[in-house]
Amino acid sequence: MLRAAKTICVSRTCNAQVLCAVFQRLKLTAGAASRFDQQHDNHALGLSDITTHDLPLITSRKLTFMPPNGQSKQAWLETLTSVDDSKLGIVDLHPDIFATFPRIDILWYNIYWQKLYKFVDYRRMNNRAEMRGGGRRPWPQKGTGRARHGSIRSPLWIGGGKVFGPRGPKSYFFMLPRAMRVLGLRAALSVKFAQNDLHIVDSLDLPSDDSQYLKELVESRGWGLSVLFVNDADVISKNIAIATDQLKSYNVMPVYGLNVYSMLKHETLVLTMDALEQIEQRLLFEMHNINFREIPYRTTHRERNV
Repeated sequence: MLRAAKTICVSRTCNAQVLCAVFQRLKLTAGAASRFDQQHDNHALGLSDITTHDLPLITSRKLTFMPPNGQSKQAWLETLTSVDDSKLGIVDLHPDIFATFPRIDILWYNIYWQKLYKFVDYRRMNNRAEMRGGGRRPWPQKGTGRARHGSIRSPLWIGGGKVFGPRGPKSYFFMLPRAMRVLGLRAALSVKFAQNDLHIVDSLDLPSDDSQYLKELVESRGWGLSVLFVNDADVISKNIAIATDQLKSYNVMPVYGLNVYSMLKHETLVLTMDALEQIEQRLLFEMHNINFREIPYRTTHRERNV
């Protein structure tokens, strides 16, 4: 027992001496040591580089039209100023937009509508009246022993006109109901959030216009092969415009052009804080708008007779 106790004491004193020597060699002051401990704790919790920014840890947002028993969803607030996955804070997301039921049928209808509403079929084939030639009979009506024909441009002949051929240009334009379009955007955003493919950034400002920097940033954070950046306006900074122009799988889009097809086409969706505000504001307005319920007053037959 005494020998074991001596061994433990010797090991503790050795460890203490080693730690003292390390701290003396690094010349760490008390303030530097405290900052080191704080960064070590943040790194262990996955909150690295948070203390280097002026933003608070939790970025609270006022969410309107909250359901009675609903709870807001939360996502990390990131930045594009460094390649490392540094977090600036936590952002609250509206549950009616980012936690709605993933309606696969609504997503299919939105994609079907986006593919067809701007498609025009320009194919056109002439009928027998529009074909050139064929004004007389190819042979007499009787006496030849052959079948009766009145024109070589008949649909029965090779090179004749077509009976039910395409008569373009034909437009396939139709409008999907507004409620289905709004629900499609909500379902697409919810799917991206549930699959951890939705990221919120403070802005789209890059420190460099080199495309390799943006590519290394996306690869280090595991954002996939294709990324869609959504900005609040159609004017972006020069660096990200040059960087994304050289990378065909990285695209930038304003809020007013956001659609279901583009979100599902890209693996990762990156929204700025201003874009997030506008998306939630517009979708909530459409969800709680009652203008479509304002039907003109119509009297019944009995009331008109009175």
